[in-house]
Amino acid sequence: MSTLLIKNAQIVNEGTVQVQDIYVKNGRIEIIGNQIDKLSDKEINAEGLHLLPGLIDDQVHFREPGLTHKANIFTESRAAVAGGTTSFMEMPNTVPNTLTQKLLQDKYEIAQDSSLANYSFFMGAGNDNLDEVLKTNPRDVCGVKVFMGSSTGNMLVDNETALANIFRNSPTLIATHCEDEATIKANLASYKERFGEAITIEMHPQIRSAEACYLSSTKAVELAKKNNARLHILHISTGRETSLFDNTIPLAEKRITSEACVHHLWFSDKDYSTKGNFIKWNPAVKTIEDRDQILKAVLDDHIDVIATDHAPHTLEEKQQSYLQAPSGGPLVQHALLALLDMVKQGKMTLEQVVQKTAHNTAICFQIEQRGFIREGYWADLVLVDLNKPYTVQKGNILSKCGWSPFENHTFSSTIEHTIVSGNLAYSKGKIIEVGTGHRLLFNR
Repeated sequence: MSTLLIKNAQIVNEGTVQVQDIYVKNGRIEIIGNQIDKLSDKEINAEGLHLLPGLIDDQVHFREPGLTHKANIFTESRAAVAGGTTSFMEMPNTVPNTLTQKLLQDKYEIAQDSSLANYSFFMGAGNDNLDEVLKTNPRDVCGVKVFMGSSTGNMLVDNETALANIFRNSPTLIATHCEDEATIKANLASYKERFGEAITIEMHPQIRSAEACYLSSTKAVELAKKNNARLHILHISTGRETSLFDNTIPLAEKRITSEACVHHLWFSDKDYSTKGNFIKWNPAVKTIEDRDQILKAVLDDHIDVIATDHAPHTLEEKQQSYLQAPSGGPLVQHALLALLDMVKQGKMTLEQVVQKTAHNTAICFQIEQRGFIREGYWADLVLVDLNKPYTVQKGNILSKCGWSPFENHTFSSTIEHTIVSGNLAYSKGKIIEVGTGHRLLFNR
């Protein structure tokens, strides 16, 4: 379709909520106003619905290439648009690891053919690929990813010289996974000595400890300050780490930013007894106090964006014993619903959800003409019904893995429509189009 008219929507954008119409032409928002009367190829009556900028998820693992028994770009972008996420940035720990420009381009070509959502891919940094990292184009690549702690698909960068060179020379934003590997190895050895193979999921936050997170995040901040690098620390999981970040500087001027993930805002270590390995993530879900401090830091701007770290594994993989089960889980389909529940609970406002999932992500990554509902911008939009409950069941989970940590939970809201680059990609429970996503561009 080339034109779309949305009537009577409660538009949540840039700190306000206003009932207005939006007219979309050739993928972009052409008019925002009252009682727009124009012919269109499709019209949506949004009376009673809230219209938000589509979520921009700056951290997902869609598993393609090489791990497509778990997920792929097509299946996970379907889940994304069904959940109101219109753009994603995907991580390099696929197989092979995305450590060359050729492998990076391969992923873009897959997405161009198959992604329903807008997309970008991180270039992976290793101990010995600085030459390839330096070729990264800041204009059309979201950033460089550095694993300062090992995770699924070991891309650990533990060479001090390599780290210093990356932070000194990276041509674009550096996103880091921060957990101190030496601390984790020592903790794991201690627990194995005490419990052997009988280690349980409840021990996960002690093994991948708060101290490991704080040590690594502190190191990353120090490296960034020393080299004036543009650093973005992913998935903050402890209250202590939040003290590393400044909330007195406008976001567009920050050189060091950070992200919180939905699971660290929703779950705590009390949930391991019922959820088990289904909430096994790296970094680990930690205490209720950590969860509350992370939320506080999100709301007072010590933490800048909210994302998912969507990282599906098969049900069989997650049902293994603690030591064998991989870390990670599917979240893109239900992230916005979880945040809207937090709005209903009085923990944050709709305006704050929009700020942290769309506006701030666009500012943080300098994304061109996305993340806001503005005339001339790309129409990346999601319409939600805040008063229509939605229950997560096996039959409506779109991630290829077929399970969710939210299974059987009833959310208070429903995603009604998702529009990606002006195309209706999801409507009332159905995927509408394939291949509607565009490659993200960046103003840098």
